Amino acid sequence: MAGLKVGSRGSIPAFMVMEVMRAAADREQAGDAVYHLEVGQPGTSAPKGVIEAAHRALDTDRIGYTVALGIPALRQAIAEHYRSQYGVTVPSSRIVVTTGSSGGFILSFLAAFDPGDRVALAAPGYPCYRHILNALDIVPVMMPAGAQDRFQPTPALLEQAMREGPIHGLIVASPSNPTGTMLDRAAFSELLDFCAQHSIRVISDEIYHGITYGMAATTAGELDPGAVVVNSFSKYFSMTGWRLGWLVVPEDLTRPVECLAQNLFISPPTLSQRAAVAAFDCHDELQANLRRYAANRDLLLRELPKAGFSDLAPSDGAFYIYADVGDRTNDSQEFCARILRETGVAITPGLDFDGERGHRTVRFSFAGTTEEVAAAAEALKRWR
Repeated sequence: MAGLKVGSRGSIPAFMVMEVMRAAADREQAGDAVYHLEVGQPGTSAPKGVIEAAHRALDTDRIGYTVALGIPALRQAIAEHYRSQYGVTVPSSRIVVTTGSSGGFILSFLAAFDPGDRVALAAPGYPCYRHILNALDIVPVMMPAGAQDRFQPTPALLEQAMREGPIHGLIVASPSNPTGTMLDRAAFSELLDFCAQHSIRVISDEIYHGITYGMAATTAGELDPGAVVVNSFSKYFSMTGWRLGWLVVPEDLTRPVECLAQNLFISPPTLSQRAAVAAFDCHDELQANLRRYAANRDLLLRELPKAGFSDLAPSDGAFYIYADVGDRTNDSQEFCARILRETGVAITPGLDFDGERGHRTVRFSFAGTTEEVAAAAEALKRWR
């Protein structure tokens, strides 16, 4: 209505991959084939054990609110996961179950930072980091990382950012979206040591842990007692729509996060929590998913150069390949739209991940079926 105020926090950019998904859906509705290499969503459903646990919960539980930090059984299962997977002891009192990793980012940013604080992050990177920070009046400080940095933050990049003003926090993702690159243990330790020396709070996005190819992922929770770890059931556990994640928080943030969670979310989805306890017993099924991702990755790394995409970032983990297409276009958004229009292959323009250099990059997701990935590769080779 005319004259009513509209708040400025909603004026953040759209999440471009969602726009690509909408265009792909329009094409599908018109009856045309679409090969989905745009979205970072597993092509598999939740593990069978999770679905069975959900059915049992529906039959036996009234599915009411839970405590804000999550049900004890799930928090304990996550704690045991850190012991068995990483050899790290994390008390369940420091584990907070969240409404997806997105809810975890909101809680951690609010608990750790104040309006006007400056939080560094590498570009290219997941766009919602900076969009959420901007919506909360926290200042994202973009650090342009290149192939020489494996597209990851480094102490040198942080030092450069600190020349322009104080840095209060750092967001790091290993494996990373969109590049799939990882920090090895030595590089991660060096980065976290630098942050500790300069009182920089680290927020470690670990939602792609479990999906790696030849390199073990290191959790920040082992190396930095002040770090906040963000994880999710969406990727490795193949539970995107269940909207469930978790935080590992340091002692000084446990109570602030709890109070924020009580007021902002009441509690995470109860049915999802009940079901997710079973996720840690579904190892065989989840490892089969990982083998499929590995096969898809190998297929694209072999076939994309034949389609003219030869400048590829190392795909150490996650299910993405990031390509420099500067030799073919200076407008990745139009380039991706033309590929979708002319081949049916949906990929994501790099502008989603890097506002300065993303006009010459694109991201391929290989989270779907091997058949779809193979068909997309063939379509791209014909289009070339």
